[in-house]
Amino acid sequence: MKVIEADEFDRYWQDVSGQGEDRTVLDLVQGIIAAVRAEGDAAVRRFASRFEKSAPEVFEVSGATARAAWEGLRHEEPELAAALELAADHIRSFAELQKAQFKDFEYEMAPGLFTGQRVIPVKRAAVYVPGGRFPLISSVLMGVIPATAAGVEEVLAVSPPRENGLPDRRILAAAYIAGAGRFFALGGAQAIAGLALGTETIPRVDLIAGPGNKYVAAAKRLLYGEVGIDFVAGPTDVLIITDGSGKPAAAELAAADMLAQAEHDGDARARVLVSSRDLADRILRAVEQRLALLSTADTASASLDAGGLIVIYKTREEAARIANTIAPEHLELQTAGAEDWLPLLHNYGSLFIGAGAAEVLGDYSAGINHTLPTSGSARFTGGLSVRHFLKTVTTLRCTGGKGYEEALESAKVLAQAEGLWGHRESALLRRHPAPDRS
Repeated sequence: MKVIEADEFDRYWQDVSGQGEDRTVLDLVQGIIAAVRAEGDAAVRRFASRFEKSAPEVFEVSGATARAAWEGLRHEEPELAAALELAADHIRSFAELQKAQFKDFEYEMAPGLFTGQRVIPVKRAAVYVPGGRFPLISSVLMGVIPATAAGVEEVLAVSPPRENGLPDRRILAAAYIAGAGRFFALGGAQAIAGLALGTETIPRVDLIAGPGNKYVAAAKRLLYGEVGIDFVAGPTDVLIITDGSGKPAAAELAAADMLAQAEHDGDARARVLVSSRDLADRILRAVEQRLALLSTADTASASLDAGGLIVIYKTREEAARIANTIAPEHLELQTAGAEDWLPLLHNYGSLFIGAGAAEVLGDYSAGINHTLPTSGSARFTGGLSVRHFLKTVTTLRCTGGKGYEEALESAKVLAQAEGLWGHRESALLRRHPAPDRS
């Protein structure tokens, strides 16, 4: 893990950021998309045989199978089932609060000129959930519940098949309790292509949400426009700002949260901004001690060796500038007076205020969403929410009157200035309507 002073950060960041996409990945995914476009189910099944643990003859999983997975989980792992129920309740409550912020309205802009907004959910959405070494059952809740809260008519839960031809049973159970209406055993770029384009048995969806590996991310990027997406997710990351408050626990907390991020995979990035070299050294020692006891130490070590970073800052403003430059997926404020930092910070996926606000709560059970912008994209977007499943469309209703006439005159003048004479005539026709020939 690298330790640098704040004045070294800009050069460091220039060296590590801005890396281009992997051309090999893009070429492979473009080939998969072309094949699915041309061959449908046959191509999806062929790539499943090549990349997944099985290639089921039938991709859709029955609702009865999903229900049985949930009932089995309640019987065999009641503690996990209870944790899922609590998390689902919190996520649903938060999503419903978000939905309440999106309202229809109509406003009389001027006499006779009524402008408005309607908020309409997409009709069909798919939530992709990776399988991998550790199936992300929490990601099911984070994707499906906001979609159902938004009012999406048909929500598909999609996850790679295991050896038995079905998604992981815990993923199926979580999808059932989250409220998914249909379930599919599909994985990888071929799943994204099938959902975006539609095949003989895979319905074409309006929007695809959820995280995935680099092949899934590439497929979402390439197919955006033919299908809506939440955003393109990259490697997960955390940035912790700590000033050593609560010694010696400060070093332990920072080390624990860095490792919690680093254990995701070797590409994960755990970084911390500290107020002194002494605190940096204590964090390094705490990380080393905790690694020795961590079952995921190999992965965490690879991550920290590749991109672990400690930056020593001198002032709050300096730390905030670095944080806004990194634009982390997760930003933790483990400082005295954490609320005082808020006006300085504006680029992050989710903000954890105070040492008690652990990222693990955001990942699982507090109710906020854990599908967040990565790779610095928090500069221009937020995390997955109800809004991704909603379309905000506008309306115009005209009843005549002074405001209506003034708007027509303005439209006529602007159209003429732009040389669009058809537009001008359209406005004029309404201002001086032709005789009714009906």
